Amino acid sequence: MKFLKIFKRDIVAPLSEAQQLAAYRSSGDAGLLGKLYEPYMDMVFALCYKYLQDEDASKDAVMQIFEKLLVELKSHEVENFKSWLHSVSRNFCLMQLRARRTFVTADQADSEDVESIMVSYEEDEPLFGERKFEALETCLGTLPAAQRKAIQLFYIEEKCYREISEETGFEASKVKSYIQNGKRNLKICIEKNESK
Repeated sequence: MKFLKIFKRDIVAPLSEAQQLAAYRSSGDAGLLGKLYEPYMDMVFALCYKYLQDEDASKDAVMQIFEKLLVELKSHEVENFKSWLHSVSRNFCLMQLRARRTFVTADQADSEDVESIMVSYEEDEPLFGERKFEALETCLGTLPAAQRKAIQLFYIEEKCYREISEETGFEASKVKSYIQNGKRNLKICIEKNESK
C-alpha cells in the first residue's frame, strides 16, 4: 500500500473559490479568473437574457461583465462569489436598461428580483418606476450627503450595513438611520415632483 502514497503526492487538490480569488488578486492572471467565471457563464447569460430580452446583447453582456470582474476583483474581497456575481450581473443589466430608458416590470422579472432593485417604503410601494425614474435621479441629488451615500451603497451596490460603515466611516447604528431617513426624504421629494 506504500505505492498509493506516491500517487497521493501528485494529486493537487482543487482550489476553493476564495483561494482562486486570492490567487487572481495577487497575480492578476486573467486565466485564473476565467476558470472561476466559466462555470457561471450560463447563469450570467440567463440572467442577462431575462432583463435584456435579446440574445446578442446578453452574449455581449457576459463578456462585458467578465471585463468588469477583471478590474473589480483586483480590489474587492468577495466572500460568496456566486451571489456577488449575480448582483454584479443584475446591476450591469439594470444600467444597460437605464441607458436605453427601458424598464423592468414585474412581468419581466420575478418579484424577488424586482423588490431587490426597487427602493421601497414601509408599505412596499416602489419608489421608482417609469414615471418616477427622473424624479428619483433629481431627488437623490437633494439628499444630505450621508443619506445619499448610504442609499447608493445599500440599494445600488447592495452592500450590508457593516460594509457601508467600514467604507464610509459612519457608525453602524447611523447607517440604518441614514437609509430609513433617506428613503422617507426620497418618497416625499418624488411625490412633490409628481404633483408639479
